[in-house]
Amino acid sequence: MTEPIVDTAPAIDFDLKSLPKVSLHDHLDGGLRPATIIELAEAVGHTLPSTDPVALGQWFRESADSGSLVRYLETFDHTVAVMQTKEGLFRVAKEFVEDLADDGVVYGEVRWAPEQHLQKGLSLDEAVEAVQEGLEAGVDAVAETGREIQVGQLITAMRHADRGQEIAELAVRHRNRGAVGFDIAGAEDGFLPSRFKDAFTYLAQNNFPATVHAGEAAGLESIQSALVDGRALRLGHGVRIAEDIMVEFEDEDGGESAEGEDDSIGLVTLGDLSSWIRDRGIALEICPSSNLQTGAIAGFGEGIESHPLDMLYQLGFNVTINTDNRLMSGVTLTDEFELLVETFDYDLDDLLELTLNAAEASFLPLEEKEALVEYINDTYANLG
Repeated sequence: MTEPIVDTAPAIDFDLKSLPKVSLHDHLDGGLRPATIIELAEAVGHTLPSTDPVALGQWFRESADSGSLVRYLETFDHTVAVMQTKEGLFRVAKEFVEDLADDGVVYGEVRWAPEQHLQKGLSLDEAVEAVQEGLEAGVDAVAETGREIQVGQLITAMRHADRGQEIAELAVRHRNRGAVGFDIAGAEDGFLPSRFKDAFTYLAQNNFPATVHAGEAAGLESIQSALVDGRALRLGHGVRIAEDIMVEFEDEDGGESAEGEDDSIGLVTLGDLSSWIRDRGIALEICPSSNLQTGAIAGFGEGIESHPLDMLYQLGFNVTINTDNRLMSGVTLTDEFELLVETFDYDLDDLLELTLNAAEASFLPLEEKEALVEYINDTYANLG
């Protein structure tokens, strides 16, 4: 990980939205504007829970927070339904970029599953092209305001389907036309990355990078398969790697002490898998608010203060911070940064390191990655 160049972190007494950010884990169908959903739904004849933008946005957030997986998945039925035409995909992609830029994001990777957007007759290639045109239009719109943003597509295959090879070939086919990486998403538990072993082999043979959802709804076996079968360079979420870390507490005199006591010392032991991930800098695409909503961190505690991301960060894991689904979680990357500041007392040095982690873990070419890192460092240095 690149060392931050800020020597002493000043108090965070300004709008965190102004900080340059890197977004690696953000779903296209989870980041729509409620008003856009309403307009597109009317155009295609799709019925929504509400036609009031404020009420609809609240419905999405409440459904995601309901604790019901059925209701959570229902939210995507509505967003995907309005993303079945070239016009719908173009508009959603364009606004997605504009919203990222408004939050201070200077580089973003947008993941989505083209196979879910063919109900109105689009081919896989036509869907990818429509999204790419929308992303480029968003970049141009941002440029007209005097700002800059760069984006790329993460072409995603659904774990429960049997189109892994087809989607992998689609991603490689568009590698010089917007696609920067491959992913698998959907129901993780019961659908190991080994299911797509041949597709991942094809990607490796074509030198095309992959990030794999693992360590969210399933545990260490899923993470191991992501690394071995998926050849993952990053882990989508990956928070349950903390299950491979043992923390024992002793008091200062060497006796046993209750966890969390002020006079206790935590003795940390990493397992083989967690050591491998930490020592090789495999990036964890952690989404704090989403992890709390989906129960990914239920094994560690009930509140956000129990999220293992701070432990992972302090132990030297390559932690990056992301939003997952901005509409469903009702968050921006700025909100997630503010959450870390409030919960774990993070300062500018911490936010800089987390941002540099994301920049260096991006699927950008080396020269562009170095330029991004330099820009982020310079911006933080100028804050003083």
